[in-house]
Amino acid sequence: MRDPISNLITNIKNGSAAKKDAVTVPHSKFTEAVVAALARKGYVKPGVKKGKKIQKTLEVGLIYTNGKARINDVKRLSKPSKRLYRGYTEIYPVKQGYGSTFVSTPRGVLSDDEVRKEKVGGEILFQIW
Repeated sequence: MRDPISNLITNIKNGSAAKKDAVTVPHSKFTEAVVAALARKGYVKPGVKKGKKIQKTLEVGLIYTNGKARINDVKRLSKPSKRLYRGYTEIYPVKQGYGSTFVSTPRGVLSDDEVRKEKVGGEILFQIW
């Protein structure tokens, strides 16, 4: 696994499409921070750590409203081969406000609303809608 964020968002998207209750992804502090940011925006339920000391996993609960998945699609913007950094004034709403952009900042992983409120920029991770 070379890109844990791509792995995380792809697992969440595919789990939502397959109508699963939860998906399991490899645990790291960064993936835990991304899942916490997704949970703050209401896209997933907060993650639960599972597993032994050697191979920890993070179980992420998925949210559905009236049988439809809360997550329709995701787009990875910053990749390991090409990082994408933006200031808070350059981060715009996604899908006329129906989606969110998630940014890795010095204050942690934040959504686009939180970035504009905190007035801090960083690496654009992905967009979700």
